[in-house]
Amino acid sequence: MNYYLAIDLGASGGRHILGHLEEGKLLLEEVHRFPHSAVRRDGFLVWDVELMFGEIVKGLEKCAAFIKDGKLVSIGIDTWGVDYALVDKNGELIEPVFAYRDSRTEDFLKTSMPFPELYKITGTAFMPFNTIYQVLADKAAGRLDRAAFLYQLPEYFSQRLTGNLGKKEFNEYTMATTTGLVDAGKKVWAEEIFNKLDLPLRLFKPLREPPYGIGSLGAALQKSTGLDPRVVMIASHDTASAVSTVEEGSLYISSGTWSLLGVTGAPVLSAAAREANYTNEGAHNGRTRFLRNIMGLWVLQSVRHELGDVHSFAELEALAREAEQSVPPDWTIDLNLPAFMAPDSMIAEIKAEYSRCGKRVPETTGELIFSIYTSLAACYKAAILDLEKVTGKKYPAISIIGGGSRDSYLNTLTARYTGKKVCAGPTEATAVGNLLLQMKASGDPAIKDGFAKIVKKSFDIKEYTGEGQKVI
Repeated sequence: MNYYLAIDLGASGGRHILGHLEEGKLLLEEVHRFPHSAVRRDGFLVWDVELMFGEIVKGLEKCAAFIKDGKLVSIGIDTWGVDYALVDKNGELIEPVFAYRDSRTEDFLKTSMPFPELYKITGTAFMPFNTIYQVLADKAAGRLDRAAFLYQLPEYFSQRLTGNLGKKEFNEYTMATTTGLVDAGKKVWAEEIFNKLDLPLRLFKPLREPPYGIGSLGAALQKSTGLDPRVVMIASHDTASAVSTVEEGSLYISSGTWSLLGVTGAPVLSAAAREANYTNEGAHNGRTRFLRNIMGLWVLQSVRHELGDVHSFAELEALAREAEQSVPPDWTIDLNLPAFMAPDSMIAEIKAEYSRCGKRVPETTGELIFSIYTSLAACYKAAILDLEKVTGKKYPAISIIGGGSRDSYLNTLTARYTGKKVCAGPTEATAVGNLLLQMKASGDPAIKDGFAKIVKKSFDIKEYTGEGQKVI
């Protein structure tokens, strides 16, 4: 029996999900889970990549006990976008590895290329943490002078697993498109941008669409784990892997720390798309994910943590449902404001925004959580109205995938606010897409009919209206 391992790294934790097919159904088993987060060092927000790689190895060492009468064919790693590691000619990491929420890019947001000019080429929406601004910050700090390679994070960890860090032939297409440095139409690095901003193209390799293998697990790790899999570059941007489980042309929300709302098709580089703050990122099939970043469950996670993590998410949902009965109508704020990116106190910032808007300030925990839920649903509605206006198309339903698809109350409010049917699941969409792409790379005949067929057979999809969950 063939097994595949998806290593899904999020901004607050990672998981190792082992997958295999039985009678056409994809079965998943969690092997390892670990927390991690950006840490403050020398005044900067950075990633502890040694901790993360140590946990990646620890999860691999656990895998052998889960594999029965079969073999581990391959490993694929996905992460969030935009962040990267610089490596010198000897394969040594140039520390630190900055986290996207760090403020070091603030002085580099206005470049010699006006943003409308950049958008016409890349179709990348403006975000202060975009890779392009991080690279400009590194250039000013002299960090690029020592670098021989720029690995985006899944490339760095994957190459390190092979033992060949410091060797690199390609940049994985879906992750590269999060940089703001790729020509969206031509699907190559935008040399015009590199030339005008005097950035070193030597750090970047030709783009390649996933999936493709980059080598076997390194000899030392083969010995310590007892495994001999290939390391595969799947659609290494987590949303690209997740969206590979959605049927072409469907409206989706990949719901997690961020909410990524969009459709897959051709790139849209119009002024209307730019003004609506939609971005163009790569999909596994060479298509484009036309989407908007919405703050997502980061706000809820932050508030829960600020409250001491004493409430489960289910308890918070129940408190929000109860609070709904006593709050004013249209009681929402814009959660996409920069103030909610990384505040010292998310609770204080939410209350301050209600006060600035002249609306009643949330008082109880239930009201606070309800305000987040209803404001997220309102953000989804606004984003969909913009999407339909820009594309000239109407979408009757929304596929909500990822961990946030478990949140029945948010699903209900989304259906209520948008007036659209909501289909929720699979919750493990990123890992599922990661695994299916590995199967494609291995030539597994089980996927010949496409990913959607396996997803429908393997996972329960729940349907919601504005009144709640509907049995289907």
